[in-house]
Amino acid sequence: MGIPVSFTTTIEDFIAHDSLKMSYARQSLGNEIFVRSHELLFEQGLNDWEIKVNDWEETKCFFPNNDQSALPFDIFAASFYLISRYEEYLPHVKDEFGRFTAKESLAYKHQFLEQPVVDIWAFKFLKLLKLQFPNYDYQKRSYKITPVIDVPMAYDYRFKGIMRTVGGTCRDLFGFKFKEIYTRYMVILGFQNDPYDTFKYIVNRQKHTTHKFMFFFSVGDFSTYNKNNSIQKTGFVSLIKQVGDYCRVGLKSSFFALDDKPTLKMEKERLERIINQDIPAARQSYSKLNLPESYRNLTELEILEDFTMGYINHVGFRAGTCTPFLFYDLDYEIQTPLRINTYHVLDFALLKHYSLLDKKMILNRIINEVKKVDGEFVPVFHNYTFGNSERWRGYKELFNIIIESTNES
Repeated sequence: MGIPVSFTTTIEDFIAHDSLKMSYARQSLGNEIFVRSHELLFEQGLNDWEIKVNDWEETKCFFPNNDQSALPFDIFAASFYLISRYEEYLPHVKDEFGRFTAKESLAYKHQFLEQPVVDIWAFKFLKLLKLQFPNYDYQKRSYKITPVIDVPMAYDYRFKGIMRTVGGTCRDLFGFKFKEIYTRYMVILGFQNDPYDTFKYIVNRQKHTTHKFMFFFSVGDFSTYNKNNSIQKTGFVSLIKQVGDYCRVGLKSSFFALDDKPTLKMEKERLERIINQDIPAARQSYSKLNLPESYRNLTELEILEDFTMGYINHVGFRAGTCTPFLFYDLDYEIQTPLRINTYHVLDFALLKHYSLLDKKMILNRIINEVKKVDGEFVPVFHNYTFGNSERWRGYKELFNIIIESTNES
């Protein structure tokens, strides 16, 4: 809400204060705004809380309160539970890549995954403040977008080297994929554009909007999970530099760098040498997070932002918010300088909806949820999403909906 906060435990100072004030305790002090506290924010370590989710007007809430409280629940404990990703520290079933899935989350189980509930709660709390303190000069924020372009593989056929080209050709030959063989050599010979090379289109869209795109390039070594072009190829290095002239460029860490800080450091330094500046942000491969280790490694390497927090197969708000926040390490009980930018829709999540009309409906619904709270919408698309593959038909139109959403009243 943009309101500065200070704390006091001295009752005389609290009573003497003549502007915005509230108490957060087990009992109220007087006529101030009072929120009855849950035990969560006063505990050390973790507990497997039994959580009951209730309806509250058009949204949901949990950690309920008694009638004395200005709100029917502890807004601070509930917000902290979601934003700190408390539930991801507790025992849960992971998918084949070791990821926390949407279906394990409280939000999915209680049907509020597609609402930025923390922001909704904050605006309801703001309404209370305005009623009791109408003369305060409240700040207003505005809706914005931060499109993310994930580049796990910049080119499908170009700059692959002789061994990878021969290997790919043999694989296609034994799979009777003669069309792919034809396309591969037409691209290599320069008669056809690489199907993954959509960077000119994306940069042109960047030139027509004031909202900076965030590109994430993979520069790790070739492996089972990392098949991007080698940084030994000057064409690939030139591409990163050209994109960096117009957009922000961050590191897409390799799958093995997730648990190996020396590998992550090596990849960070590689990309920094290419763009001649510090890496502003990172994104983990396969959107995999191991909390809190993944974020500790980023913090220790002085990477200031992360764009991994979101769900691969579900649209929605993994941390319950569309506002960036600083990561809080629950094990060490400290707030870190790492800024978490949650993403709210991944291009793959829209594939489960067959028709383009359904995809548009889902996308517009999420955009409208973010607009209601003047939040920051973060979609993730891949470079190949904007190619000519039938699988991604209509995705340019979806991307344009997001770009143009900032122009609407």
